[in-house]
Amino acid sequence: MTDNDRPLAVFDLDNTLADTAHRQRFLEVKPRDWDGFFAAAPQDPPLAEGIALARESAEDCEVMYLTGRPERCRRDTVDWLAAHGLPEGRIWMRRDNDRRPARRTKLEILRRLARAREIRVLVDDDELVCEDAERAGFTVVRARWAAASAALKVAQEREGRT
Repeated sequence: MTDNDRPLAVFDLDNTLADTAHRQRFLEVKPRDWDGFFAAAPQDPPLAEGIALARESAEDCEVMYLTGRPERCRRDTVDWLAAHGLPEGRIWMRRDNDRRPARRTKLEILRRLARAREIRVLVDDDELVCEDAERAGFTVVRARWAAASAALKVAQEREGRT
């Protein structure tokens, strides 16, 4: 079976694979410090549960990453994934000026991917993303292993920032 025949396992990054707790302080100030928030991402500790699930999924699936991080964070993201031994895979990122809610941008990409490939699972911490994906017929694992952040939730839904 070639990679193009394998089902996809799609993983979110922030608070699914990467623990963003140490950089939440950048979102708790007015105005929010987005440059600081994303600049601190390379120091994110890995979340053991998410990392283990990604590695396990790679046995049967092609792993892809679907994040609300802006495109300007690509190099840091690629380096972080490699540094933590995560499976190589395509990374879908938000255009730098795309401020749509994560649930809209992510569902749009999932539907596009599903036209050509089976999506075995989406793993994400954003409840709204998970709910919309389930309603659209996708199998979802809710990443509930990181501390919830009200500031990040607002950022994902109202500000379209991550």
